[in-house]
Amino acid sequence: MHDENEPTTTDAGSDAPAAAVPAVRVAIVDDHESVRLGIRAACQEAGFEVVATSASVSELWVALAGRGCDVVVLDLSLGDGFSVTENVQHALSMGASVLVHSIADRVGLVREALAAGAAGVIPKSAATKTVIASIAAVARGDVLNNLEWASAIDADPEFGKAQLAQRERDVLHLYASGLPLSQVALKLNIKVSTAKEYLDRVRAKYVEVGRPARSKVELLRRAVEDGILALDDNGHVG
Repeated sequence: MHDENEPTTTDAGSDAPAAAVPAVRVAIVDDHESVRLGIRAACQEAGFEVVATSASVSELWVALAGRGCDVVVLDLSLGDGFSVTENVQHALSMGASVLVHSIADRVGLVREALAAGAAGVIPKSAATKTVIASIAAVARGDVLNNLEWASAIDADPEFGKAQLAQRERDVLHLYASGLPLSQVALKLNIKVSTAKEYLDRVRAKYVEVGRPARSKVELLRRAVEDGILALDDNGHVG
């Protein structure tokens, strides 16, 4: 019987180029074996390396046995006695990004997962190609701008927006768009040190509302969530 936790391997006799780009390393956490096997098969067909699958995040920690992982595809209702926040943060502590894979009507759990730091959400009804594209996007550090994410945020009156001053919004908009801080300062005709001070204030305000943004990717995510930046259909800054 095939061990579903056996890492994906490449045939030594394949025609793959010697300098191939490292495969995206994926772990799958779902308490239904059929779901794990289905996602695993799709990931393998897409050329991803499935490093582990498990029924809980705690089991995943053991299954990884110190191996690295880029993306954890995580079900929200595991029945393992841990909260959504605990499971998301535990997965993040392994150095992976978290992609929520859940049924679409669990909006409250989706909101909690996003607030805990999940990179995005896809419904279990999504087509396989959508799941694979989402895993690849999250592995690249892209922000998923999908309907389930937007619905979860819009439905939650307590998913607080940071109260940013106009200049703070300007700095966030330019910096999250991809400009280095020196170019942000140049465009706004301010000193680099002043631009950094505004950015520090932005980060502090997001911490205050329970939505920390430590990295540039997280700042982009917050800017999209709060309508400061818009993404096109391909997930690029518009």
